[in-house]
Amino acid sequence: MPELPEVETTRAGLAPHLTGRIVEGVLLRRPDLRWPIPDDVPRRLPGQRIVAVRRRAKYLLLDTDAGSALWHLGMSGSLRVLPARTPARPHDHVDVMLQATADRPAQVLRFNDPRRFGCLLWQPSGQTHALLRDLGPEPLSDGFDGDYLFARSRGRTTPVKNLLMDQRIVVGVGNIYAAEALFAAGVSPLREAGKVSRARYVRLAEAVRRILAQAIVRGGTTLRDYISPDGAPGYFEQELSVYGRGGQACRTCGRLLRQAVIGQRASVWCGHCQR
Repeated sequence: MPELPEVETTRAGLAPHLTGRIVEGVLLRRPDLRWPIPDDVPRRLPGQRIVAVRRRAKYLLLDTDAGSALWHLGMSGSLRVLPARTPARPHDHVDVMLQATADRPAQVLRFNDPRRFGCLLWQPSGQTHALLRDLGPEPLSDGFDGDYLFARSRGRTTPVKNLLMDQRIVVGVGNIYAAEALFAAGVSPLREAGKVSRARYVRLAEAVRRILAQAIVRGGTTLRDYISPDGAPGYFEQELSVYGRGGQACRTCGRLLRQAVIGQRASVWCGHCQR
């Protein structure tokens, strides 16, 4: 599933093409994705000007004065801006038609999602959608650091990797980047969150911020169906230290990397470098 860097790459790619554009219409080729698409989307979005394209956690928001179209890419979703008359392909479920301007022809924002685990919902102006209400801070914001993680971890017996992937604690850190940050900080994913020291949480938070920032610059991580809006794959995957490398040699010490299921997710770590 695309993680924060992939979603941020998508946002950055779409924003120059969408900001300031007027929505001419919305075409739904099916009434639902992961959940039913609210009637507000085709009813309230047409005629609105897109004032911003934002990301909150792994969600994309197209802001208008009437409200925001709220997207999640799911496991296989992609958004692209295409010429208005581009024929639809299989799994092209939603078109947002963009009015022509003096310097741009009519175009369409098209959502393709073969597995239909993505969603398109509606957030009325001045409100916060239920999916966004209980989310933790953004990992690249001032509200996230080692002291914050240390405070939130006290008394918790859950593995530290699960804490890092809890969207109520911090958003956008999925399986890939949790594994990479824990390796970079030298922290075992199996260690109880409440038994990790403040100093180690400082290193862990710094690793999360550094690795996510690097991945955003490099365009995210290529995994299965992920491609950016311009069609180019992300290429951070070639730099991964542990994720997906179970049984291979640690790039630091040469010992074989361990692999197990933690919190129903495949986890890889180095038993020597991570304690």
